[in-house]
Amino acid sequence: MTPPVVVILLTLLLGIQPVTTDLYLPALPTLAREFHAGVAAAQLTLSALIIFFGVAQLVWGPLADRFGRRPVLLVGMALYTVASVLSALAPSIDWLIGWRALQGAAMAAAVTCGRSIVRDLFEPHEGARVMSRAMAGLGVIAMLSPLTGGALVHWLDWHAALLTLALFGAASLAFVAWRFEETVPRRDPAATQLRRLLRNWATVLGHPGFRAWAALLSLTYGGLFLFLAASSFVFIEVLGISRVAYGAVLASNSLAYIAGTLICRRLLASRGLRRTVRVAAVFTLVGGVSQALLSLAGVHTVWAVLVPQWAFSMGHGIHQPCGQVGAVGPFPEKAGTAAALSGFLMMATAFAIGVWLGGHLDGTVYPLTLGLGVFSIGVATVAWTLVQRHGEAPPVAAPQAL
Repeated sequence: MTPPVVVILLTLLLGIQPVTTDLYLPALPTLAREFHAGVAAAQLTLSALIIFFGVAQLVWGPLADRFGRRPVLLVGMALYTVASVLSALAPSIDWLIGWRALQGAAMAAAVTCGRSIVRDLFEPHEGARVMSRAMAGLGVIAMLSPLTGGALVHWLDWHAALLTLALFGAASLAFVAWRFEETVPRRDPAATQLRRLLRNWATVLGHPGFRAWAALLSLTYGGLFLFLAASSFVFIEVLGISRVAYGAVLASNSLAYIAGTLICRRLLASRGLRRTVRVAAVFTLVGGVSQALLSLAGVHTVWAVLVPQWAFSMGHGIHQPCGQVGAVGPFPEKAGTAAALSGFLMMATAFAIGVWLGGHLDGTVYPLTLGLGVFSIGVATVAWTLVQRHGEAPPVAAPQAL
């Protein structure tokens, strides 16, 4: 596969996550009214997707190590496409929740294999540069998805938004079938056996490099998810902007993320993986801490929240590609398992944040601003300590056959 094909493939596989969540968000109020369902039931269609997405990665990762990336991708993308069609045809909110859960589980195959493919093909330093290119494409998808979803719901209905996900899944499935060549360096026939599975998990979790990069990923993604989960409430309900203006806020945040991925490429060329993350932590810390301090000083304006958020998102655009490559870097023979565990930890963090926000959104900006401040300090601490000490720990040797 040529480098452009790899980048397009990664953009599709990793971009499936923002497409599935962000394009669907504008449809929530409409489908709640149509199904005569409460807000909690409508939100469950999103929560179920996230929960199953996180847990299913623990299944797809070992399967990809045993059977290869290609068969897992073909099965996963086919399931995703079918689940998207069935979601669009759901006759009730209960059926929609079920099909969205299946959609999340299938989506996990794409994301887990996408991260694994980078390790299959590249050493960590070069893999981070390739990943940053794919993440720039992901940023474009994240920017366009809510705008596209809003237009589809406005001019057509929520069924059209979910059918668009089916089209995206079908197009990605066709691209995988047409251009993707197997990348797994060596299949592990015992990867799904319980004994080997537990041993692989213990090996990955016990590796100091994995723990450092996984902690960085979970904290930087936690800060971003906090913004995504709380921002509509803060900007619309607390700061009083319109829904159209809020769409512009999300788009600007995606642009900041894209800028971060471009900076990432330049830094990697001259500084390497660990030093790049060390620089990125400055963006993260300045953004999160300044947002918290401005809110504590009583400056509760759109710009006081948004401009610091741009700095945090630029840092996130650097941490994400570096962290995802760093977490699987020591495990060339079990990249699927390592990618699955890092993805699960990120989704567990997101789930915990969602639960916490449910009880702490109090009509002020503080849950967002102070929470982001805490996450930014955590990211900087990990980037400047654990990643610098263990970020280039030696790879794990291939296991002996049972």
